[in-house]
Amino acid sequence: MAEPHVIDRLHAMILSRRHADPKRSYTAQLLKRGVAQCAKKLGEEGVEAALAAVAGTKKELVDESADVLYHLLVVWAARGIKPKTVYDALAAREGRSGLTEKKARKKRK
Repeated sequence: MAEPHVIDRLHAMILSRRHADPKRSYTAQLLKRGVAQCAKKLGEEGVEAALAAVAGTKKELVDESADVLYHLLVVWAARGIKPKTVYDALAAREGRSGLTEKKARKKRK
């Protein structure tokens, strides 16, 4: 049997720290602050990754990308979203043009 993907392992670790002592766990601190603060931190990390993409080194972009993924998983945990749900959404888009996907979303709004 294949080992779980790193995203799944990280998500499980985040969930396991949900009720940890916030003085000892950064993840617990984030989750205790609520979804809005988790989302704010995700946004900050996204900006840092974008800046690293334009003006940073590859290593800086890799490091910032890891931060973005971690904070995204914290937001998923805060909202009760499992990675498989996102994997399924991505799989449903496979083979579909990105332009077609964007048009479909605009029509739904």
